[in-house]
Amino acid sequence: MLFVIDHHSGVPSYRQIMDQIKFQIASGALAANAELPSTRALSAKLSLNQMTISKAYSLLERDGVLERRRGQTLVVRALAEGALTITKIDQLRQSLVAGASAARQLGIPPGEALRVFRDMLNEPKDTRIHELPHRHQAAH
Repeated sequence: MLFVIDHHSGVPSYRQIMDQIKFQIASGALAANAELPSTRALSAKLSLNQMTISKAYSLLERDGVLERRRGQTLVVRALAEGALTITKIDQLRQSLVAGASAARQLGIPPGEALRVFRDMLNEPKDTRIHELPHRHQAAH
């Protein structure tokens, strides 16, 4: 399990941990019933206070993402297929917020933004971001 904490993002560390755990569950990197590292182990690995890890875990437990097992082991809670699909869509929506905001700020019409997104979905995984055509060029 890989976590990356960006101390300059303005997002609290506990929230970054929560978001990354949710994303790893949605992507299948963390399967149902997978054990999470102890608060002590994860805090040492990330050089964070144990209370930061504990807060993230407690909130995920409250949200039904994680559950405690006998012996206080924390595991990924099994989700019904419909709930997993909703989780995946929520993660995608969260990832697209910045792109949607950028499209609005740049004045890119929704149809053009959707075309760019569709094109990106159809690109091979290793393709880099390409330069977008200028608006006046697209009309020719």
